[in-house]
Amino acid sequence: QVQLVESGGGLVQPGGSLRLSCTTTNTLFRVSAVRWFRQAPGKQRDIVATITRSGDTNYIDSVKGRFTISRDDGKITAYLQMNNLNPEDTAVYYCNLDSAVRVGGTKISDFWGQGTQVTVSS
Repeated sequence: QVQLVESGGGLVQPGGSLRLSCTTTNTLFRVSAVRWFRQAPGKQRDIVATITRSGDTNYIDSVKGRFTISRDDGKITAYLQMNNLNPEDTAVYYCNLDSAVRVGGTKISDFWGQGTQVTVSS
């Protein structure tokens, strides 16, 4: 099993900042890319940002310049720093690992945490 635990969400005013964390006890984290997704009410879960094993990053256009994804392989933790938040960023945020590794026959990318709620509102 791969347990992922997201934290750091909350209620913030427009223009505010939050830092999300994603932790796991599974060291396969170190051989995986890490992705952050978000799911707004009534919408599908969409990818927000990716960081590869080597630290290359990629973002969707709507968060470029505002969000920063990072990882600390020593702590087996990934982060999503979110600045200048706006109401459209309101969603449950999930982290996910991506690699060719399977755990008990299940793709590592099939494991999800419970997510953390981010609400941007005045």
